[in-house]
Amino acid sequence: MKGTFRTIAIILLLFNGISAIGGGIGLICNPIGGPMGMPLSMLEHTPFDNFLIPGIILLVMNGLLSILFAILVIWKAGGSSWLVIIQGCILLGWLFVEMAMIREYAAVLHTLYLFVGAGLVVSGILMRTAKN
Repeated sequence: MKGTFRTIAIILLLFNGISAIGGGIGLICNPIGGPMGMPLSMLEHTPFDNFLIPGIILLVMNGLLSILFAILVIWKAGGSSWLVIIQGCILLGWLFVEMAMIREYAAVLHTLYLFVGAGLVVSGILMRTAKN
């Protein structure tokens, strides 16, 4: 059973990581949001003038960190269940701050990633508590 939760965690970490790397690179390469379809007006209530800093944060905190944590879970590193929980909290924190700052709820994307974040937290907890 523990292996099932580990597999779910790996899949969620890789999904989050790959998509955040893609999104982060897109924002960094074009910080005015053009090809990603996001107008600069989305940043009106934020401390940012463009998407460069949010792109860097997205790339590092949700992209690279998720990939690193997925590798550590695959290697069965000690404490990897905590890393899964931490990444879930990072993702959920990112989403709540983003929604508060942009004052919008993109139903499909935000809902999807809220489920991914919650799934990471739950799978990490279950990795800690499940029997082999």
